[in-house]
Amino acid sequence: MTLVLRTTDRPAEPTPVLPVLPTGTDPLLQLEYETQSPSGPGATRCLSHPRELALRGIPVMCTACRARRDWLLINHGRNVWVCCRCSNQWLEPEITRTDFDALIAVPDGTTYPSVEQGLAALGFDGAFAGTYLD
Repeated sequence: MTLVLRTTDRPAEPTPVLPVLPTGTDPLLQLEYETQSPSGPGATRCLSHPRELALRGIPVMCTACRARRDWLLINHGRNVWVCCRCSNQWLEPEITRTDFDALIAVPDGTTYPSVEQGLAALGFDGAFAGTYLD
């Protein structure tokens, strides 16, 4: 999977290829390996942020639909993108990876095969444009 968000003008780093365990390996080790959360520099993590988001005291507002809350924060490497329900997304340099890590309350979550499938499953693909989900 290669993460390419629409607002970037430079390609993102490709996700590193995970090692394949040889056939005949212990099934418990295989299951443990398959259920591990993605981590490392190529991992992409998403975090739902239903409340308003203020950066340096200025509230964040979507430039496409004027929404002021209900965001999805996407972390890849050291960059963090903000995604709105209308599917508008932008790179937000004010939010660092440390800030992103501080917002995570639950360390484990759902893993999706691709960013696009994750956006669709979480409702940030434009299907709920103009709707606040509480």
